[in-house]
Amino acid sequence: MSTNTYSLTWDLDVFFKGGSESSEFAQYIEEISSLLENLEHQVTQFTAPKSSNEVKELHNIIVNIQAVGKKLSQASGFVSCLQAQNMADQKANLLRGTLTALFAKFSTTLTMFHDQLTKVNDTVWTEILESDDFKEISFVLNERRQNAKELLSVEQESLITALSVDGYHGWGQMYDTVVGKMQIEHDGKSLSVGQASNLFSAKDRNVRQEIFGKWEETWSSEADYFAKILNHLAGFRLNVYGQRGWDNVLREPLSINRMSQETLDAMWGAIIDNKAPFVEYLQRKAKLLGVEKLSWYDLDAPVADTDSSVSYSEGAEFILDQFKHFGDELTDFTKMAFEDSWIEAEDRSGKRPGGFCTGFPESSQSRIFMTFSGTASNVSTLAHELGHAFHSYAMRDVHTLNRYYAMNVAETASTFAEMIVADAAVKNAGTNEERLALLEDKVQRSVAFYMNIHARFLFETRFYEERKNGIVSKNRINELMEEAQKEAYCGALEEYHPHFWASKLHFYITGVPFYNFPYTFGYLFSLGIYAKALEEGKSYEQKYIALLKDTASMTVEELAQKHLGVDLTKRDFWESAVKLSLKDVEEFLSLT
Repeated sequence: MSTNTYSLTWDLDVFFKGGSESSEFAQYIEEISSLLENLEHQVTQFTAPKSSNEVKELHNIIVNIQAVGKKLSQASGFVSCLQAQNMADQKANLLRGTLTALFAKFSTTLTMFHDQLTKVNDTVWTEILESDDFKEISFVLNERRQNAKELLSVEQESLITALSVDGYHGWGQMYDTVVGKMQIEHDGKSLSVGQASNLFSAKDRNVRQEIFGKWEETWSSEADYFAKILNHLAGFRLNVYGQRGWDNVLREPLSINRMSQETLDAMWGAIIDNKAPFVEYLQRKAKLLGVEKLSWYDLDAPVADTDSSVSYSEGAEFILDQFKHFGDELTDFTKMAFEDSWIEAEDRSGKRPGGFCTGFPESSQSRIFMTFSGTASNVSTLAHELGHAFHSYAMRDVHTLNRYYAMNVAETASTFAEMIVADAAVKNAGTNEERLALLEDKVQRSVAFYMNIHARFLFETRFYEERKNGIVSKNRINELMEEAQKEAYCGALEEYHPHFWASKLHFYITGVPFYNFPYTFGYLFSLGIYAKALEEGKSYEQKYIALLKDTASMTVEELAQKHLGVDLTKRDFWESAVKLSLKDVEEFLSLT
């Protein structure tokens, strides 16, 4: 039983008092602005060092880049929290616009700086990287110099960045505005899209079917806007890629995720060849629900009749109890996050749908956003987001430039934490019904990573290919979506979700292109790590922390080789990781 009562709402005042009207925050923005002015001036005056002795100015600039980067992240985290906790906070939306402009200016300044790095003679560059001041960040500096060589001129790149504020990013913000106003009527109540989406896991199929009908209808009614936004986001990206001479739309996302096409192909290949047991699971689930074939709105339906609802504090205590078996650092950290109100979990209207974790690097803290309604799945989500927060915490002493880890490894720590909790929940189940419900929750996650994410990946790559030839109509986008879902789910469903492309925020996030395959990468990569942790017990925690510390200072192939001794470009690792998740399916099939 729970002994502690933890707050369901987060504490943001510790950063800036007064929410979006905060005068402290307004001052902070001004401070960032003036630091940026100075950095810009410094970079404009900077010339590439001719020898490894002329590095004082280079060092100063890097120190200032760190300072501005930290402050921008802190400010961005704060605004993300304000926007998520109350979608009607107009002032927060204006602040997001201000920050977008600051980020653009920072990006332009970095472009100028990185361009200067390309002008350093190769021999001098090698000497600089081997010196004490720069050795620690040599991977990142090298990566930035290399990437700069593949860009257009500074003037052209700066123009692209400037135009993206009101163009590219403006379209992304337009999506948020439209979604923020959307309501779905159910049972005499107006629900936000976030609240409505929770009903896809309702026991009663009629409720799910009704909500899905209204869900499709609601997104369809705004589809003209969403098709326009999606086309313009893709058009902007493709134009930029075209100017740079890049023909592969995956070039940027692969580069950002520090991974090769070989690794991506090996991962999807292993998944595609191992989908049969998951199709069998979907067929069995259909039988259990008394239908011929599942529809999209049945995917999250419960198969076992459990009324076991948990309070937020009980969920928190359960997570803490399970983390204890893994390691003390993770446990102590998590306890601090609960006690210091790092988490916004209250179930109320007006909140943004979904969950996230955002960092406040200047304060060495994070904040977690979710809506806790008492389900086992909520407990898993909470553990997942705590994993993200622990990742940032594990890197708190690492050089700031070595903390910018990509999304694929970002999903590793979160999924790892989630597995610890989900596994334990199955083992601790009191009844067969409960065990089945929890086991299915785990299998559903594999289905999401191997099928739902695969559908998103197939859809997005194909949509981009068609977009190269001009605007893609909303009806065609629906077709592409449904084709991708049919392929990814191996035709196992009766009814699909053609407007999924409109309802999924990930397609509209301008900061990260192709916000899909990194999830599956993180899931499988963490399965491999989890297998090691089970093998080695509590002594593994320090090795795990060492791995997390390296996540932003090498390629994922190097990371896997160094810490796991495996080659990610070969299918063996991915095959063995997928097979680990098949155990849950086997158990589910034998239990039913």
